[in-house]
Amino acid sequence: TAVDPFVGTSAAIQHLRQQAERVATAERPILVQGETGAGKGILTRWIHANGRRTEHPFVDLNCASLPRDLLESELFGHERGAFTGAVAQKTGLVELAHRGTLFLDEVGDLELSLQPKLLKVLEEQAFRRVGAVRDRQVDVRLIAATHQDLPRLVSENKFRSDLYFRISTIPITIPPLRHRVEDIPVLARQLLDRLAFDIGRGRIELAADADRALA
Repeated sequence: TAVDPFVGTSAAIQHLRQQAERVATAERPILVQGETGAGKGILTRWIHANGRRTEHPFVDLNCASLPRDLLESELFGHERGAFTGAVAQKTGLVELAHRGTLFLDEVGDLELSLQPKLLKVLEEQAFRRVGAVRDRQVDVRLIAATHQDLPRLVSENKFRSDLYFRISTIPITIPPLRHRVEDIPVLARQLLDRLAFDIGRGRIELAADADRALA
């Protein structure tokens, strides 16, 4: 079961819920924006679980977690002998996400040289493994996420404008917790209930002055 990303009563979190419910069944790319730790991955999993592709794979990758050469192979796969160390054929994450959702976290960190390949997936639903001579067809719905200012990266020629146009057709911004402080007691209650269950204790209470201090 997907974790609920809409815990709280604030107008901001209710607006986020309404946005997510409207776009969950969309087939166009979705761009989730928000600060680090805002819950972009949780929201993305909820969108997949409540969309038309929920019975098919959810495949995620953090674009900032791998160097360029490994990232290309991880995303698109490679043929045997494509490079030193490629002793066997590898299926990439794009291919594994066929008919499902491909979630690319921190897409702003995607190398410029790889961006045309992702654009091809979006425009033609096609990709090519490293070392291959022919394209493969794939059917994926892309959800991208970033904490970066992509328009600024575009202006600095660090992110392709055509790719930005493609991935930002449906933008969703997750508000930071400081913009919805009225949700803090609700979130704290949920976390404390989980903690009490995990350690085998009874209900743990949060004092009123602790609530105020968190806010």
